[in-house]
Amino acid sequence: MEKKFDVIALGELLIDFTENGVSAQGNPIFEANPGGAPCNVLAMLNNLGKKTSFLGVVGKDQFGTSLRKTLNELKIDTSHLYENQEVHTTLAFVHTFEDGDRDFAFYRNPGADMMLSESQVEKEYLESAKAFHFGTLSMTHEEVRKATQKAITIAKEAGMLISFDPNLRPPLWSSMELAKEQIAYGLGQCDLLKISEEELEFMTGTKDIKEGAHKLLADYPNLKLMNVTMGKEGSIAFHEGKEVFHAPFLQKNTIETTGAGDTFCGCSINGVLKYGLDNLDEEKLKEILTYANAGAALITMKKGAIRSMPEPQNIKELIGE
Repeated sequence: MEKKFDVIALGELLIDFTENGVSAQGNPIFEANPGGAPCNVLAMLNNLGKKTSFLGVVGKDQFGTSLRKTLNELKIDTSHLYENQEVHTTLAFVHTFEDGDRDFAFYRNPGADMMLSESQVEKEYLESAKAFHFGTLSMTHEEVRKATQKAITIAKEAGMLISFDPNLRPPLWSSMELAKEQIAYGLGQCDLLKISEEELEFMTGTKDIKEGAHKLLADYPNLKLMNVTMGKEGSIAFHEGKEVFHAPFLQKNTIETTGAGDTFCGCSINGVLKYGLDNLDEEKLKEILTYANAGAALITMKKGAIRSMPEPQNIKELIGE
């Protein structure tokens, strides 16, 4: 059957408050940027011409309204973006350090994104996509975890491409043991994995990236393509015994790294939708990484994520330099 969407993502849609200057009184000014990793990924895919849909919950409040409006403007389908009357839209305050790295403070006890229930995960809707993408913020609490697991089960049975980015945020977990357990569950379900070097170390106990990667690949034979992102050091793809490294496109005017991993993730899903996941040669793997690294570099020059995703022509220009 003809698929209605290329990618459905499930998870958190929230407001990232990012510092943006100081007021006349000397107080920090915060800008309300639409965010949430799974939706950032969709925003990138949309820029690349893919049809996307988001499954999640916002509050019935001004932020929820504004997030729905943003998604509609970007042409991300919101037919399964639910509203919760009781619980406010999740908020994250992002503190940016001088080197562009950042720290998060979440207002999510509870937050609307945790309110997705199993009954809101509809089989027919999920099966209308070629690929399903998820992270672990939708696995921190029991109800939303059940909804996530139901979605993954449906996607697996339908033979869809399953993409996972652990996106570990320690403040949101009741314990790091639970975080490890849930990431392990995700690792066992996906075909395509985007994992940061810190998350790799967290899961394998080793700082040696290749050693850690081979450990995961041995433990999770379902992983067809694993991309390890190393920030300023670039990225490495592991696929069917091949290892391909690509250097980063470092930018002088990087201001913050919010959304860089999600941009990378969206670009790599796009590459896999183009080429599939079997027998990717080094050339194709290099092409996927080059594109993803370039996209990630471009977003570090802007604040926020959903509205700041790079355009294909800018990515091509950067690669061509």
